Amino acid sequence: MANRPLGFRNVVRLGLVSLFTDVSTEMILGVLPYFIVTELGATAAVLGLIEGASEAVNYVFRVIAGFVTDKIGRRTPLVMLGYGFSSIAKPLFAFASAPWQAFVVRVLDRAGKGTRTSPRDALISDSISRTEAGKGFGLHRSLDQVGAVLGPVLAFIVIPLIGVRGVFWASFIPAAIALLILIFFVKDIRGGTNEGTAFQNLRSVMNRSFVLLLIVLAIFNVGAFNFSFILLNAELLGIQDSKILALVYGVLNVATVILGLPSGILADRVGKTHVLLLSYGMFLVTSAAGLLLTGSTLYAFVIAFLFGSYLAISETVQRAMIPDFTRPRLKGSAYAVYYMVIGACSFVANSIFGYLWTISGSSVAFQYSLVTSFLGIIALAVFTTARGR
Repeated sequence: MANRPLGFRNVVRLGLVSLFTDVSTEMILGVLPYFIVTELGATAAVLGLIEGASEAVNYVFRVIAGFVTDKIGRRTPLVMLGYGFSSIAKPLFAFASAPWQAFVVRVLDRAGKGTRTSPRDALISDSISRTEAGKGFGLHRSLDQVGAVLGPVLAFIVIPLIGVRGVFWASFIPAAIALLILIFFVKDIRGGTNEGTAFQNLRSVMNRSFVLLLIVLAIFNVGAFNFSFILLNAELLGIQDSKILALVYGVLNVATVILGLPSGILADRVGKTHVLLLSYGMFLVTSAAGLLLTGSTLYAFVIAFLFGSYLAISETVQRAMIPDFTRPRLKGSAYAVYYMVIGACSFVANSIFGYLWTISGSSVAFQYSLVTSFLGIIALAVFTTARGR
């Protein structure tokens, strides 16, 4: 790799690419479940199958792309391929007339996201020094989430004018802007091609410290439910209006915008694992709040902000930590393994949490996440102490 990093200008440009892409994505995500179930006639089970399969494809492609980017010694070709694939796929929802067609489009979109994610994270890390990784990933995270806030707002404005299928077409406009920024302004750092096979790279990446880190992350993330259950809990608290639910989701996203960059800067100053401990503590508090705060719709907004705070800190710091445990030319492979673990744990966590919620109620589900987050905090504290020694 080049000795001189490209600097934060490259990170900002990648952040703007993610911002406009997220505007495009979030414009359609808010209406997509309604469209698939109401207009295309799918059942809730079919909708779950579509989302589950598409996210599985997303993580599979993250793993593949991570190894490929190290093999070719380049980042931007795969990043461009991934963003381009998603940009072209999303407007195709406008042609869907049956659930299986929506399934195909959704899988194509998530394959694009998976293709770009590991190489993009490696490029962010390539662009800045290791001592400023937290700031870099925090900046990217905050810009990305600005798009997540703007997307639903734009959809809310244009749906009365052009309809749901029109929104699918309109989503291509911000996606095209993102592609133009990526093509003309984002710079790559060229490295030599990696002669090792994917299996050899995997063996090189899996050093003792990295394996221990992955175990710690797995212990915590096996109980880390996603935002869907925050919205489901809001309904239990009495919020039935879809517009108010969207506002709850907006509060969650605003928290990630506000705290992404500050958490990254703090991680660079006091240590990444210390700030990651803070995020795990925020998740524990979120689970406790879901268990204890009942009887008022206002609690839904408090819980959403707590969850958004946890997301902002954990996703920023975890991504910034990965390059600390591997050689520069194997960053893509390290991110591949990281996303493989996170993806598997996410599947297990949401499956168990949803099952417990269904058969025993939300309180038992939140108790499960309380236990796993507490165990994750202990494991991370032991890991941090051992590294310090």
